[in-house]
Amino acid sequence: MRIGDFNRRATVQVQQATVDEVGQPSVAWVDLATSVPCNVLVKSGSAQIAAGADVSRIQGSIRLRWRTDLAPGMRVVMGGTVFSVKAVLPDYDKRTFVDLVCEVVE
Repeated sequence: MRIGDFNRRATVQVQQATVDEVGQPSVAWVDLATSVPCNVLVKSGSAQIAAGADVSRIQGSIRLRWRTDLAPGMRVVMGGTVFSVKAVLPDYDKRTFVDLVCEVVE
């Protein structure tokens, strides 16, 4: 992979159990990695009618350099857009990249 292929920067976040200021258990998004070089490819946008309301779903792929600490359920934040990670597709052959199958969270 060429360095120019990763033309965006993103933050990878994971949910972590925390305690709020009142002492109650809660779940918060915590940064796993910041300023991660990546490439984003939006594959499809589909509009569906669900329960009588329009729901838009944007699916895409985010390619990162090889790493082993990614899992479904995490999220990637890039600019003002939040991508929910649905699947992790590592390149086991060359170990140069990892593709994340994502949906935009609205």
